[in-house]
Amino acid sequence: MQLRSDNFESGRPIPAEFAFGRQASPFALSDNLSPHLAWRNAPSVTRSFVLTCIDYDVPSRGDDVNKEGRTVPADLPRVEFVHWLMANIPAECGELGAGACSDGITPRGKREPVGPPGSVQGVNDYTGWFAGDADMGGEYLGYDGPCPPWNDALLHHYHFKVYALDVAALPLVAGFALAELRVAMVGHVLAEAELIGTYSLNPAVAA
Repeated sequence: MQLRSDNFESGRPIPAEFAFGRQASPFALSDNLSPHLAWRNAPSVTRSFVLTCIDYDVPSRGDDVNKEGRTVPADLPRVEFVHWLMANIPAECGELGAGACSDGITPRGKREPVGPPGSVQGVNDYTGWFAGDADMGGEYLGYDGPCPPWNDALLHHYHFKVYALDVAALPLVAGFALAELRVAMVGHVLAEAELIGTYSLNPAVAA
């Protein structure tokens, strides 16, 4: 099983239009388009797909995050940050066009993100990031792209993964979390494919 994108190659930078934030002084909101993704060679008995996008390079502490005159050290322990969860993608679906599932930033989060017929999308971690923010706080469903700390010394890697499942639908409702998805998929994964893109808002790292 293979996964590819017309917008970036595996191991290469994700273009800024597919990110939540772009380089500025020090950063600005970006276009937040969902990238083109296409997958093929799934097992013939596949009945549905799951799609995830997770950044495993997020700082485990926020002491230095986005603070002038400070740098998030590259050797700081890292944790995962969910950017996209989508389940129950029909077996006949093998491609998502650029911007098909997100075409901009929705303050307070997308509540009914666009997806293939029958699919269901989970909550991403901007929900926690913006908690308590008067302008942006809310429940973020669907895709919201990269926006790593602009002073992070570490290049971030975004793992897009597609899983082929032996069931037509998982028992999930809109707004499900990553932990729920992982439990629901146990014993049902036939194959998987991964595409990794990189991104940084730190000019020194991006260069």
